Amino acid sequence: MVQVEELIGLVERVRRLKTEEQTIEVKKALKGTPSKLYDTLSAFSNQDAGGIILFGIDEDNDYELTGVYDAKELQVKVTEQCEQMHPAVRAFFTVCEIEGKKVVSAEIPSVNVKYRPVYYKGEGKYNGSFIRVGDADLRMSEFEIYSYEAFNKGIRDDLRVPSGSKKVLWDEEKISLYLKNIKRERENLANNVTDEEILNLSGILDEGIPTVAGLMCFSKYPQAVMKRLGVSAIAVAGVEIGDVSVGGERFLDNKFITGPIDDMIKEALRFVERNCKKRIIIDENGKRKDKTEYPLKAVREIILNALLHRDYSVYSEGVPVSLEIYHDRLEIKNPGGLFGKNSIETLGKARLEVRNQALADMLELLEVSENRYSGIPTIRKELMETSLPAPEFKDENGEFHVILKNSFDNFANRDIEVKLLGFCSLPKSREEIVEFLGLSKNYISNKLISPLVASGKLKMTNPDRPRSPKQKYFTNTEMM
Repeated sequence: MVQVEELIGLVERVRRLKTEEQTIEVKKALKGTPSKLYDTLSAFSNQDAGGIILFGIDEDNDYELTGVYDAKELQVKVTEQCEQMHPAVRAFFTVCEIEGKKVVSAEIPSVNVKYRPVYYKGEGKYNGSFIRVGDADLRMSEFEIYSYEAFNKGIRDDLRVPSGSKKVLWDEEKISLYLKNIKRERENLANNVTDEEILNLSGILDEGIPTVAGLMCFSKYPQAVMKRLGVSAIAVAGVEIGDVSVGGERFLDNKFITGPIDDMIKEALRFVERNCKKRIIIDENGKRKDKTEYPLKAVREIILNALLHRDYSVYSEGVPVSLEIYHDRLEIKNPGGLFGKNSIETLGKARLEVRNQALADMLELLEVSENRYSGIPTIRKELMETSLPAPEFKDENGEFHVILKNSFDNFANRDIEVKLLGFCSLPKSREEIVEFLGLSKNYISNKLISPLVASGKLKMTNPDRPRSPKQKYFTNTEMM
């Protein structure tokens, strides 16, 4: 429970910053108790961090300290509203006096995920369930509500049979590998059980019809049935969608990746390799070797996790996994936030609750994944070994995000910029710059030349024809 000293500090912070936050809501309550706290009670209860409502601050009047009309009655009225929630919310109150005015805090604890979503009974589950996004309480989507129900009721969407499911280009070699491995690993299935029975028992088939997991692993083209269950991959010219390159392109590369999960992982890795910086290094034997901007082993784990742990319900069947490469980062997003009791804080530290258990088992037996809970530690280790920042994880609006930051802005890359500008004291072609720097053509074009031209540090000999094969670049000495 919030202590008096903490409450005083919290009030000072809110008044200084003049803003509400993810876990802070302010109410004036000078002339009575606000009558509709239900949205905030629901939103705070439905997030792991809970939240605190501060009564006695006027947000609309520059966060003026107003005090409350009656601290005792306010607590009674707030409690009455808490009783209108399902399940009932239990607020913890703290009262203090600041500048001769009483301020009351109502701490709203997080509710265990098995009781979510918490909602206002007067509106019902689908209208009265809210989530907190920044300083706003937003009504939950049907998908977000369903995600809680799927966990609480044990719904297995990877085992559902999608509409129109059939053996579309069934990969018999994969089926043979799977059957061989499962019979070796699970000896009780090796004898007196037919192959067809094994496929049904393991969830690849449901009474002979392919499931979502079965199609995603064993069909050569599962998108014939589930058209958007792929990977949408883009490479953006700048740091935000909408930025353009020197040639005016919004996307430097753009591909919708399809196929079974193992094929999508391979193609997504090729996309990343194609659109990221490569350094040419010489090993101890004198051989040239490319080193990619992001460690591909870490990227593979992230893509695998996105395809394995995404939501496969009908609510997100039209939403692909997203792979986005920007000037300064790589982002991978999948529909379906963290599942069940999983949290950002426990990633890589505790055994995860798995949304798609049958799919995870199939990928392990196909030797696509290890399913040993080592993915997040591997990602962190790979980034550390390449001196990149730790990965950032976000779970918001029904999506899970992984963000990798590159080292474009570190001293080494600033040195590259200085070298390039010095080299271009006389006009140089793109090919001459590539040869001089020893970096990939794509990286030099998209992440060095384009930003430097946009900033005015580099100029083009033929600005009216930016894509001219005879184009050369020279340093703008006026900006040096």
